[in-house]
Amino acid sequence: MADQNPIGSVARREALKKLAAGAGAATTLPILGQGAALLGDPSQAVRACPSTHPAPPVDASWKPLFFDEHQNETVITLTEMIVPQTDTPGAKAALVNRFIDLVLNEEEPDMQKEFIEGLAWMDGRAFKQHGKPFVQLSPEEQIALLEPLADPGNKNPEDGPGVKFFLKIKDWTLYGYYTSQMGMEQELHYGGCTYHTEFPGACTHPEHQS
Repeated sequence: MADQNPIGSVARREALKKLAAGAGAATTLPILGQGAALLGDPSQAVRACPSTHPAPPVDASWKPLFFDEHQNETVITLTEMIVPQTDTPGAKAALVNRFIDLVLNEEEPDMQKEFIEGLAWMDGRAFKQHGKPFVQLSPEEQIALLEPLADPGNKNPEDGPGVKFFLKIKDWTLYGYYTSQMGMEQELHYGGCTYHTEFPGACTHPEHQS
């Protein structure tokens, strides 16, 4: 399935470029699927390789630690637009909203305030343009609202708070997604701790064999 969301297309390309430049640095990051608080039951945390163990079951009774219901829905909508579902799962399926909620719950008050103000700014822009909050806009309206904010070269002072907020939520979305079990296995095809009986590409010359 082709990615019809230009916001998500750019974000995915940027993330993959950063991961390639880091020469596998992402494999040292914590796995979202292993974060017990993200998925509800601390006893269900997986401590081994994502390639050999399934993610913990999603707890349908999960409630945000930091966001209210509307804020959480807005985060789900924004993160899914940044990393949308294509032929692989998107940010919503990877529970990136729970990752961000957990991070913010442990953040300093100034950072918490800044993020909530960013969400409120998004709703304010949506109300100004369409008379309703961001989550109630059509997909086309949402993309049109986000496109100027996704441009780091945008110097319009009226867009400044939105540009800053979008950069923050995009960075956290990409981090949360590409360090999740879904992101690593299905998007990056990371094999984790899979055991190999032989090293692919090893020398086969008889004189070099022990």
